[in-house]
Amino acid sequence: MTYVIHGATGAQGAPVVAALAAAGQSVTALTRHADAVVAGAQRVVAADYDSTEKLTEAYRGADGVFVHLPVVAEEDRRAYARNIVAAVRAARPGRVVFSTSGAPVDPGTGGAAAALAGGLAETGVSLAVITPTLYLENLLMPYVLDTIRERGALPYPIRADFPVSWASHLDIADAVVALFDRPDITGVVSVGQYPAITGPDLAAAFGAHFGKDVVFEQITPEQFRSSVAPLIGEGPAADVAGAYAAMSTLEDHSITPESSAQKLLGITPPDHRAVADRRRPLTGTCRPGN
Repeated sequence: MTYVIHGATGAQGAPVVAALAAAGQSVTALTRHADAVVAGAQRVVAADYDSTEKLTEAYRGADGVFVHLPVVAEEDRRAYARNIVAAVRAARPGRVVFSTSGAPVDPGTGGAAAALAGGLAETGVSLAVITPTLYLENLLMPYVLDTIRERGALPYPIRADFPVSWASHLDIADAVVALFDRPDITGVVSVGQYPAITGPDLAAAFGAHFGKDVVFEQITPEQFRSSVAPLIGEGPAADVAGAYAAMSTLEDHSITPESSAQKLLGITPPDHRAVADRRRPLTGTCRPGN
C-alpha cells in the first residue's frame, strides 16, 4: 500500500508519515522542496498546491492521500482546493482523508475547506473528512508558554466557561492511519477529547506540570492576532482572529459523539489535561483547530 501525505515535514503531515511508517506502509512525502529529508518516507516529491499537474502525477496509483490546507490567505486556499479536487478527479486514488484543521465545512460558510470537502465528495473517490476543533499544540506557542512561565497565566481567546474537545496532531495521525485501513467509513469523523474541557482545566494542568499556580486568562481575538502575526503573517492572522470572534458566539466547541473517532474507529485520545507533558515543536499551527 502506498500513501501520499501532504505537508510531510509540517505539524500535521509529519506525524502521519511517522505513524504510517511505524505500521510498515509505503509513504510518498509531498513537500515544497525535492531535497527535503523526510524520515520514514520511501519517496519525496516536490508538489505544491498550486500545480494541478504535479498533484495529479503524485496522486496517481496511490492507495490513499492525506490532504489539508495550509495557513495562507483564504483566496489562495480556495485556489488550492480547486487544484486538489481536479487532481483527485483525474488521478482517482483509492482513498482520500481530508483534515479540515478546524475550519467549517458547512457549504453555507463558503470557505475553502467547505469547498474542498464538497468538491472531493463529488469526485466519487472514497472520502473521510476529519473535523478537529482546536489543536492542543496551539497552547505550546511561545506567546502562551512564555506568559505561563513569567506570569502564571494561560492566555487564550476563548471564554473561561467554553468547553473544547482539544485534539493533538498525534490524535489526527492515529485517525488517518485507521481511516486508510477502513474504507468502509466515509463522511465526517470528529477527532478530539470528550467530554470537552475548559480553559481553567488546562491552566490547572499546566500548573501541575510547572509546579506553580496557573490561572486561565481570556484575551481578545485582536490580542491573539497580534501574537501570531509574526509567525503566520498578517493576512492569515486576521483570518484566525475572525474565526475566534465567531467562535465566541457559540456555547461550546465539542465534538459530536455519534461521529467521533471514539465511536467509529475505537480510538480514544488521551486526557489532554496532560497537554504540558505532550510537547511537540510548533510549525504553522496557529489556525483555529490547526
